[in-house]
Amino acid sequence: QVQLVESGGGLVQAGGSLRLSCAASGRTFSNYVMGWFRQTPGKEREFVAAISWDRSRTSYADFVKGRFTISRDNAKNTVYLQMNSLNPEDTAVYYCAAGRRFGSRGVEDFGSWGQGTQVTVSS
Repeated sequence: QVQLVESGGGLVQAGGSLRLSCAASGRTFSNYVMGWFRQTPGKEREFVAAISWDRSRTSYADFVKGRFTISRDNAKNTVYLQMNSLNPEDTAVYYCAAGRRFGSRGVEDFGSWGQGTQVTVSS
């Protein structure tokens, strides 16, 4: 498995931006599809975005299209989530995850997870 550590969360006003980072260690980072998920209390963890190992393909949940951008730097073993035009509904704990198959949006298809980083958007 690969070990993942997220950073970059915090408090931001509505309309603002944040960039989340996820640093990987352990197995070869470039072998993995990388994804971001988020979770709020009482709700299931939901898919946000994913990127293929070679950066050629990206996938987004409908509710973030046009606002969030996922990217990765395989030389730095890091995946990013640029979040723009944030709104209070984006408040959640954001998790980085590593998987093997691009196109899957299920939690069960990602085998390694970070500890999460809190994002809070105030109105």
